[in-house]
Amino acid sequence: MPPVETVPRGTPLPPQTAGGQPRNQINPAEDLYKFTVTTNFVQVPVMVKDSQGRRVDGLLPKDFVVRENGEVQKLTYFTSDPFLLSVAVVLDLGITDVTLQQVNQTYSALVGAFSPYDEVALYTFSSQVSQVTDFTNHAPRLTAALDELKLFRGRNGPPVLGGPLGPQGPMINGMPVGTSGPPPVITPPVEARVLNDAILRAAIDLSKRDRNRRKVILVISDGRERGSQASFRQVLKVLQTHGIQVKAVVVGQGALPVYKQVEKVHHVLWQGYSDILPKYTNATGGGSILTRLTRNSIEDAYDEITSDARNQYTLGYSPKAAKGGSPYRSIEVLVDRKNLKIYAKDGYYPVPAAR
Repeated sequence: MPPVETVPRGTPLPPQTAGGQPRNQINPAEDLYKFTVTTNFVQVPVMVKDSQGRRVDGLLPKDFVVRENGEVQKLTYFTSDPFLLSVAVVLDLGITDVTLQQVNQTYSALVGAFSPYDEVALYTFSSQVSQVTDFTNHAPRLTAALDELKLFRGRNGPPVLGGPLGPQGPMINGMPVGTSGPPPVITPPVEARVLNDAILRAAIDLSKRDRNRRKVILVISDGRERGSQASFRQVLKVLQTHGIQVKAVVVGQGALPVYKQVEKVHHVLWQGYSDILPKYTNATGGGSILTRLTRNSIEDAYDEITSDARNQYTLGYSPKAAKGGSPYRSIEVLVDRKNLKIYAKDGYYPVPAAR
């Protein structure tokens, strides 16, 4: 096993000397004869859990094997120290009002899940995306913004298409009372739920934050997606280029096991697709998706997600240059122990080298 470093190689030099003068003032020609090449140093956050879902601590570098495009990589960086977090909280305002009011009661626990050194930005979405706050570590500011969101109301639930309460009125033998001819064709209203666009907006903003922080998008939603301009593949590429993890708390109908089974048989067209969030969490190493139905369980999910994000193993290596083909590089992380679940990103897109 190679020596383990506490910081990745290639950390930039400080802009000033010990005497306080900028380097280029001491030797103005210094930068004229220097060619700088930026190479990709790949960091891979890894969460390891046992069969009971408990985090496994105490692993060493020798316990891990990392493969990139099938080739074993030489680890030059390893740490289990906690990271500061940059978190974009993405709240779905298109969920049912009953569920939204339940989520509203958990905002104090959401703020309390972050440390004073984490920075958090807040976004909302339904038919469009809005940024409520920029990144801040000022808890009162985040609390005030969340309190204002309590004024918003969610949907009234799925539309009623049949029965005595349906839009066609009373029915006799499948026909509206007082009418003749074929039964009317009822088309439910199409409601946009731009989940892809919301994650993309948060990812672009996170890409500009300090790279020494762990970058996470926390989605609170029932998982519906419909009508986004951005596709899943487009958004995922941005996430994998900038090392951003997606974690999710699924609430409302998305957390009901019976509803999930019904949806497999008969897709609910007017509510959109609900299988997007697991794809995001799996591909980015965000871990298992958490489905919650009660206030206490939602609050517990906040603590679990932030704790897992902060306390992961971080592996690092400098990959060899790819030989043509697709720029995407797959990653596989293995642990030399049995009955463990490994959560790590599936791969990444290298940042182009510069001279």
